[in-house]
Amino acid sequence: MLREWGISCHKMYDMVTIVGPTACGKTSLAVSLACRLGTGVISADSRQVYRRMDLGTGKDLSDYVLPDGRTVPYWLIDIAEPGYKYNVFEYQRDFLSVYNERRAKGEVAVLCGGTGMYIEAVLRGFRLVSVPVNEQLRSSLEGKSLEELTEMLRSYKTLHNTSDVDTVKRAIRGIEIEEYYASHPPKDDEFPKIRSLVVGVLVDRELRRERISQRLRQRLDAGMVDEVRALLNEGIAAEDLIYYGLEYKYITQYLTGMLTYDEMVRQLEIAIHQFAKRQMTWFRGMERRGIPIHWIDGTLPTDEKVSLIMNLLENEEKENDN
Repeated sequence: MLREWGISCHKMYDMVTIVGPTACGKTSLAVSLACRLGTGVISADSRQVYRRMDLGTGKDLSDYVLPDGRTVPYWLIDIAEPGYKYNVFEYQRDFLSVYNERRAKGEVAVLCGGTGMYIEAVLRGFRLVSVPVNEQLRSSLEGKSLEELTEMLRSYKTLHNTSDVDTVKRAIRGIEIEEYYASHPPKDDEFPKIRSLVVGVLVDRELRRERISQRLRQRLDAGMVDEVRALLNEGIAAEDLIYYGLEYKYITQYLTGMLTYDEMVRQLEIAIHQFAKRQMTWFRGMERRGIPIHWIDGTLPTDEKVSLIMNLLENEEKENDN
């Protein structure tokens, strides 16, 4: 049955993409869907690429283990060392390698994540190139606040995902990328056009806030501070961890004496709530830019959500046949 679905669905779609804000239950849904389709999950998360950054990035690798003990395959997790600045150009390259392997096996790929820039770079099919450092631009932006830089990023209408920006360095890098592509526009004829059904997992704002707060407490109890401390102890520069934002930014600031523990927890919780809101803004923007998203209720049981997605695949294929 799994392989039958994997083959039959490819007439209409090459991939199913699961999107949504943090703490909405994307991963568990993607794993169950991948199991149903006889494939695995390609991650689209800009921080889960890093090894030994587990609790802070919410890898939840236990979600990939089925009740019978089997593990659903996953890709583009744990592929880079902490301290490295992995980018969207590299993501496209690495995604394409995995995607082509899945398609060669006759599988419908399952892409899952909350980094809108990575997802849209794949779905819109433009080919990016590595963007060099622009020291002159960086000098001109020096001294600007994160709010000012984020507002500048919002003025661009092409590539950068402001939902993933909560440090000055990331914002400056985003502007650097935008400025480069203003004079070196992405090519749209070198990246394969991928036919993807895009499904969004939606939970109401209050439930999302409750889940975020609960998950933060769980991860702190599980040793998230110790995880960041271990990275610092192995020689990862504090500024590199701060660059990654959110958990790594605030916990590093706590460990280096910039914040008290209570200040760290309070500011981090607020930052994650703001991050989830920005993620939803990005996904709504994707819809305005021509990528339809089928939103489903994130509070439904996983089996029901999988059935809804399978019905979407089946119904759209029938319409296409007619």
